Amino acid sequence: MWNPDEFLEQLYDRQTYVHAFKANTEAEWSEWRTALQARLIQALVLPQRDVVPLNPVCLERVDCGDYIREHIELTTDHFLKMPCYVLLPKQVKTQAGEGSAGTTPAIVACPGHGYGYKQLIGLMPDGSVREDEPGIYKDYPIELVKRGFIVIVPELLGLGDRRLMQDQDKEPNANSCFRLSTNLLMAGKTLAGYRVHEMMCCVDYVLSLREVAPERIGCMGFSGGGNVMALTAAVDERIRAAVISGFTNTYRDSILAKPHCSDNYIPDLLNIAEMPDIWGLIAPRPLLIESGQADLGFPIAGAIKALHHLKSIYHVLQAEDQLEEDIHPGKHEVSGAIAYDWLQRHLSAG
Repeated sequence: MWNPDEFLEQLYDRQTYVHAFKANTEAEWSEWRTALQARLIQALVLPQRDVVPLNPVCLERVDCGDYIREHIELTTDHFLKMPCYVLLPKQVKTQAGEGSAGTTPAIVACPGHGYGYKQLIGLMPDGSVREDEPGIYKDYPIELVKRGFIVIVPELLGLGDRRLMQDQDKEPNANSCFRLSTNLLMAGKTLAGYRVHEMMCCVDYVLSLREVAPERIGCMGFSGGGNVMALTAAVDERIRAAVISGFTNTYRDSILAKPHCSDNYIPDLLNIAEMPDIWGLIAPRPLLIESGQADLGFPIAGAIKALHHLKSIYHVLQAEDQLEEDIHPGKHEVSGAIAYDWLQRHLSAG
């Protein structure tokens, strides 16, 4: 047979995983974590921070009944501007007094593939209010703002309103990930790295709000958004609790087993570590994993393997109670059955 299947199997089996987790003590964990985090930042080719000011601009402010929705624009790099929706609970004043301490928790809510940030907050691609069911995202940012969180929902580079001009007239779920990722790779950069950088800009923005408690920043992401938020939480310790939905797995069982979007692939990553090792950089901070038993893109067997490995990392730190799971009966979709209350518990005052 001339097919290259065995070649790929051997390619995976021969990976060195230089920074696979093998620690048995907290001191060994600390050494492992420092080395892996540095290699991950290098692999992502993270853009330099604070090159340009955020220059936030409010484009629109809408009263949505239970909350206020602001449409803002942030500058994230030269020639790059990112629109976001910011959902503000009505019980939180939008302008706190001078010198007052913020007490409100905030969440960065990251979309995955689809028609972008509007899909998460009950809007159609044209910005009109959606009348039908919320779909796989379950409008989870709205669920969070109703529980008292300030929620920032960024538009990912390559999706929705941030597609290349050549893709603007395509159907709403089409994206520009392939051309962006390949062009960035040719320039020695990665799309994942730019997206992580922009999520860090979102953290910068919410920390600039006087209402926000700096020690109460969390994140939640689904599918590709789960990948981006996990990578961000792995390198940005300002994120104190993370919900990763519809992505956690092993690379072997998920994005290397079947076709996935080009934005998932980061050069040399397999020589460094497997997915649960990288997610393990979040430890000992609170981490909740949502996985659907019928998710075909991220099979439950791979998710269970990843969870088992993550538990070994949290065990070494005696932080087993900080890692939780929601293995739900659904397909590739947000659950939320545990997540909303879990975030409240870990990001509440006191």
